[in-house]
Amino acid sequence: MERIGKYDILHLIGEGSTSDVFLAYDPFRQRQVAIKRIFNELLRDPVRGTAYRQQLETEAALAGKLKHPHIAETFDVVLSEQESYFVMEYVEGGTLEAFCTPDRLLPYEQLIEILFKCTRALDYAFMHGVTHRDIKPANIMLSKPDGSDVKVSDFGAALFKDADKTMVVGLGSPAYMSPEQVREQPLTHQTDIYSLGIMMFQLLTGQLPFAGSNPMSLAYMISHTETPVPSSIRPGIPAELDRIVARATHKSLAARYTSWLEFSHDLAQASRTLRLVATRPKASETQRYQILREMPFLEHFTDVEIWETLRMSDWREVSAGSLVMRRGEPGRYFALLAAGQACINLDSQRLHTLSPGECFGEMALFAGMQGTRSADVIADSDCTVIEIREEALERASPDCRNHFYRAFLSTMARRLMLTSARAVHP
Repeated sequence: MERIGKYDILHLIGEGSTSDVFLAYDPFRQRQVAIKRIFNELLRDPVRGTAYRQQLETEAALAGKLKHPHIAETFDVVLSEQESYFVMEYVEGGTLEAFCTPDRLLPYEQLIEILFKCTRALDYAFMHGVTHRDIKPANIMLSKPDGSDVKVSDFGAALFKDADKTMVVGLGSPAYMSPEQVREQPLTHQTDIYSLGIMMFQLLTGQLPFAGSNPMSLAYMISHTETPVPSSIRPGIPAELDRIVARATHKSLAARYTSWLEFSHDLAQASRTLRLVATRPKASETQRYQILREMPFLEHFTDVEIWETLRMSDWREVSAGSLVMRRGEPGRYFALLAAGQACINLDSQRLHTLSPGECFGEMALFAGMQGTRSADVIADSDCTVIEIREEALERASPDCRNHFYRAFLSTMARRLMLTSARAVHP
């Protein structure tokens, strides 16, 4: 069996002008990986070699550092005279390029969810001092072939905060470059915001907003021509999405989104608006993330831990008057109230009113195998309840689990204070 380094090659995935990509097996970690092998003659090229070598060195600097559910992880990088390659997380569903033609455009809700996940991943990278600089559909990988989940990849052109100012300029894909990027001006995370806005335009319309006949004319259009609204190309695109593209791709940095949080907030709002129908729809992952992110109970959780919480939770709708938890039943899970209002009842006496964001049922969980519910929880109105089971919490990462325990202690301390205040002032 052919090997690259310590990895067993399974088969060729693809081949381009600068590299070939293999599906391989890591016998030490017992997992499949993707290996991108760079053609070494490119690294020796007197014109292009410096840029290609820098891309590899950038990937090497990031190996193992960006751990986010929507970033494809780089595990290892080898750069030598004999062979040069980097080892990545294997993502099997292809890239977003498959959905950039008019005949294969994604539904609006699915597109918003993909973009939302990209904003959260790129915000995470920015918080770690990394600006991607090459956001485009080919660098957004689909972890499922239907496009239901994504991972941002290829940080070879990334810019690090406080990096050496002599680093190579001109990296990136011209059609997605920001005005400041084509002018070779200092860059911030707003260049990635612009590129994601251009990608959003393309995924909405099936074409790019600017198509110069040569690199100079394309650079001029990027610098001086306002991005057309997507609905001018594809009538019927909601106004909310037109507005998001316009703000993300504004030439002025002051008028463009100044933070990833603003961008993701507008995407979440657009998702809510588009899903306003007569019946109560199932919340998208974008909406669920926002609900969790805004809960005071989870305020100390990182972005990654919010995604982890979302993945291990069960969401259910409960009609007004229904039992949410029954007294005496096993306490194998705890819950958070996402929407609506509920009450804790004991022997027909109302003990407490639960509002959105509150946690309940955790005391029985802590009692172990013998723990049972000590009271009923009844829905006062139609409610959305988030349940997290004991075994899911045990499988959570140590940091996520510790944040839950801290939140539980804070909740119990607050309830004890309220109980003491009522005892003193009944």
